[in-house]
Amino acid sequence: MSLFSPVRRRLLGGLLAGCVLPALANTQKITVDVWKDPNCGCCQDWIDYLEGEGFAVRVFNQGNQAARQRLGLPERYGSCHTALVGAYVVEGHVPAADIRRLLKEKPKALGIAAPGMPVGAPGMDGPAYRGRRDAYEVLLVNRDGSSRVFSSYR
Repeated sequence: MSLFSPVRRRLLGGLLAGCVLPALANTQKITVDVWKDPNCGCCQDWIDYLEGEGFAVRVFNQGNQAARQRLGLPERYGSCHTALVGAYVVEGHVPAADIRRLLKEKPKALGIAAPGMPVGAPGMDGPAYRGRRDAYEVLLVNRDGSSRVFSSYR
């Protein structure tokens, strides 16, 4: 019996399909499109943070006002950058865990937002803030503009 007999090829093929291919599929990065001001340092810090968390980020350095309006997010939830992940808007300094949870749970919503620029949130947590961490909430924003607390950081 040769090393690559039909029986062995089927066995190896089954092992590859059952073990290796699913592992490769899990290594695909989730793409995040981010609209920001080209001069905003905290936006870049958030992008660096997301990349460190395993996301693939495409950056559009043209500001975020037009993107926020085009995506339908009300101004009251605004921050310094706007992102699109899958079909969801992600506004502001939202932690990666909340983005992953959003994509896993798939709620019927427009997206999530961390309004303003909360100190201590990812991208707003560098040495300049000297360890300060303000309480903030990530909101689940519904398509009708209403919201509820998605996550709370105290």
